[in-house]
Amino acid sequence: MSEIPTISGSSSAPPEAGTAGGAVSPAPLPMPSKQVGVGVSSKTKADPTAARLAAQQIRRRLRADQNGALIAGGIMAGTGWVLLYRLVTGSLPLAFPRWLFFILLYVAITGTIMPLVWYLNQRFSRYRPATGGVILRQSMWFGMFAVVVAWLQMTRALSAPIAFFLGLAMLVIETFLRIRERG
Repeated sequence: MSEIPTISGSSSAPPEAGTAGGAVSPAPLPMPSKQVGVGVSSKTKADPTAARLAAQQIRRRLRADQNGALIAGGIMAGTGWVLLYRLVTGSLPLAFPRWLFFILLYVAITGTIMPLVWYLNQRFSRYRPATGGVILRQSMWFGMFAVVVAWLQMTRALSAPIAFFLGLAMLVIETFLRIRERG
């Protein structure tokens, strides 16, 4: 394989993709430093009505995000419980229906608990309201807990301490995730 000469006359490896004939690509631009008030115009800082309007717009967007999550939760709950009922009453407990049971239980519990999670977030996190994604994630923890408990009960391995520590572990993980989101 022949080597390609560089500008200084020494040989080197073939040019990288995206460069023209071995030309040196420009250095990457420096990242902007974090500054207080970045993204807030000076007009918003000086005009309190503009700041109030911006806060109202953020609240409306957050409310729309939460409403979308609640609508999705209602659809998940309705579909999950109807299909779970049809599965339990109309099929034999073979391998595929058993797995489908766990999936439908997860979807049904997640959708059912979502309004309660939304209410608890509205009630107890006033300064840092939860987005629709946070509400969905917290509801999914409940669904996962229900599925794991059902699976452990099916194998006769469930006990009260196991259920308690499983729930505690999920609570600790969610607490760490919420703390990380704040920082």
